[in-house]
Amino acid sequence: MLQKNSLVLYKTQPAVIIETGEKYTIEYCTALPTVGGKSASFAQQKVREKDITPFPGNVSALKTDLPAMLAQAGRTPPDISASVKAQLSDVYELLASDPETAEAAVSFSDIAALTGTQQASDVWSLYLALKTEPFFADASVPGSGDFSFTLRTAAEMQAITEKQNTKNREQEIRAAFIARLKQRKLQLPDDAQLMQDVEALALGKTDKSRTLKEAGFSETPEKAHKLLLDTGIWTAERNPYPSRWGLSMQSAAEHLAHPPQEDRVTVSGVSYAIDNAWSTDPDDAIAFDGTHVWVHVADPASIVAPDSTIDTAARNRGTTLYIPEGAARMLAEESLEDYALGLAPESRALSFKILLDETGAVADCDILKTIVKVERLTYVQADGKKETPELAPLYAIAKRNEERRIKAGAVSISLPEVHIAAAGGDVSITPVMQTQASAVVREFMLLAGEAAARFAFKHAIPFPYVSQERPDIPKDLPEGLAGQYRLRRCMRSRSIGITPLQHAGLGLGMYSQVTSPLRRYGDLVAHQQLRAFIGKKDLLGKDELLERIAAGDAAASTAVKAERKSNLHWTLVYLSRNPEWTGQAVVVELKGKQAVCLIPELGQETVLNPSRPVQLNDTLTVRAGNISIPDLLVTFTAV
Repeated sequence: MLQKNSLVLYKTQPAVIIETGEKYTIEYCTALPTVGGKSASFAQQKVREKDITPFPGNVSALKTDLPAMLAQAGRTPPDISASVKAQLSDVYELLASDPETAEAAVSFSDIAALTGTQQASDVWSLYLALKTEPFFADASVPGSGDFSFTLRTAAEMQAITEKQNTKNREQEIRAAFIARLKQRKLQLPDDAQLMQDVEALALGKTDKSRTLKEAGFSETPEKAHKLLLDTGIWTAERNPYPSRWGLSMQSAAEHLAHPPQEDRVTVSGVSYAIDNAWSTDPDDAIAFDGTHVWVHVADPASIVAPDSTIDTAARNRGTTLYIPEGAARMLAEESLEDYALGLAPESRALSFKILLDETGAVADCDILKTIVKVERLTYVQADGKKETPELAPLYAIAKRNEERRIKAGAVSISLPEVHIAAAGGDVSITPVMQTQASAVVREFMLLAGEAAARFAFKHAIPFPYVSQERPDIPKDLPEGLAGQYRLRRCMRSRSIGITPLQHAGLGLGMYSQVTSPLRRYGDLVAHQQLRAFIGKKDLLGKDELLERIAAGDAAASTAVKAERKSNLHWTLVYLSRNPEWTGQAVVVELKGKQAVCLIPELGQETVLNPSRPVQLNDTLTVRAGNISIPDLLVTFTAV
């Protein structure tokens, strides 16, 4: 039976028996003393005899010996004195010279006796030496209660020594690298290879970094980002947010096959695809034939079947990712030539042929597979032609539809927007102009969404409906941007489901999004259902449909978050490049002495502490400072 105060080994570390009995109570060190004066920490544990291994001769030790022993083993390599190494070498030579002992296992007790080791600290040093020096191999039998070792051959010792020397050199190289990293003076490009785990953390591919830990830095994506900037491995232009949100910055890879040969109705006349000047993926066009409103929409659902590899990949993306560097498309870039509208003399579309009643409401809708001639216009070009016989009816229809929705309680919010582009090393931030043409397109898209929802409901088609609860709008809504800002805060989140409910914000009894199947997965699913119905094919069931739209909507929400982070990233890059920038901030909310402000030309919101009394909608000239790109922080101050 082991005695009290005996030195034992418990899970590779030294411990002292403090109580004996049916089980032993041991004490071991869990934390070393700190430089600031914090004392060592200890823990106690009841163990069975087979769970511990005694050192020879019931060597006595004290609790106070344990921190030094733990520290000795914790160093790399372990802190073993030259005298202990020499003693072990002498024992090896003695045993190797006798053929009987050279091949046999030798107990730790015998080795300790040959070295004359008795003190607890010396016994522990001998044990560490046996485990780490190249002379002996551990031959202990688990659960035997003792240690035994065999002698290694000269060749084995040479191989181990060479391996240890290599390891020591690697440790020296890494220690020098960590020292350079702490000083932010890396030797590039060689040191960049050693920063890969830091990049992985900055890009959200891991939540740990050995390098940051060894250098004493916090293991956060923001700290990793800052260190990559400080050391010159990354430039300020590197945008980590799509990767950090698990998104690809490349468009889908699998190409869509050419559109299938199928019966289509040829629509007479010209339809108009009206969009921003920078748009490269036109997916809708509008027209009026004197009787019917036409909304033509790109038709990738003609080839993308539910649960195909393209469909699954699109569901995982949820939407096309639009960031200042460009678009990472939900469907392959090369597919635009076949499926976008207006890129060829004739375009294939899924068309909504809508009949309006005398109030401008949707009276009937037919859905057709069509061939249309499409002319592309920018918003500015369309406004320049708004009085022409071709476009004037479109403007009139849109105006009447907007008035109808407003009477039904629609909420119209107009807040400043900007378009941020980063290309060729340049960053530009351009205000998005509010044009009449953009309102026309919006109203036609809403007509198509309403008509599709009513069509699906009428024919009992399981369908993705978009709804929104009615907001609580205060009666004392202020004028100007302040009023628009408060109005936005009153709005409820929209919901997507398979039950048609009111979309109060749009002033529509039921609504669905169907006009962007090239870039929104929910729209693609809606088209798949509509095509299956008009083609008399099997429809997706409600449960299947709900799973698909929920997955696509979750992925799309992630993309929106990455887009916002990316836009802010590039805004800060722009401001850091233009340190003399000043702009106008509009007060939209007052919180005590603080003023919440919008900066229209940046599309940013900030909180200021004005030096003078201000009122809602007052303007202040502001300057940007304290820009931290890794933390996405900037301080605006009034000047």
